[in-house]
Amino acid sequence: MAAKKDLRIYPALFHFEEEDKLFCVEYPDLPGCVTVGENMEIALRRAKEALEGFLYSSEQNGYPVAPPTPLEKMSVPAEHILVPVSVRMDILREEMANRSITKNVTIPAWLNKMAMEHKINFSSTLQEALRERLGV
Repeated sequence: MAAKKDLRIYPALFHFEEEDKLFCVEYPDLPGCVTVGENMEIALRRAKEALEGFLYSSEQNGYPVAPPTPLEKMSVPAEHILVPVSVRMDILREEMANRSITKNVTIPAWLNKMAMEHKINFSSTLQEALRERLGV
């Protein structure tokens, strides 16, 4: 069964900081969720990444998250641009569950040497062994 679509759209405020020559982004509903970009394209990408990280981390840690203010109720300060930024939490959760992580392992030098000589892929071998051990 497919996961229920979980779309979140938060208003972001963008403004250009003349002194630093950066586009700054903040989410009024999410204190501390901020980012910057050297140009608008980078700022937009980072705004989405910041929102994803903030919402996912809050969810994983059980922190309450304020609902988004409807766009029509937002007051936009002068020199700011209001941009709605969306995140599909159902897709993000799936991506995070299936992401690869790096693990450091310790093996005897002689075993490493033999595996290297036989061109064994350590990652796939460890995954195979873990699946076998766990019965998955």
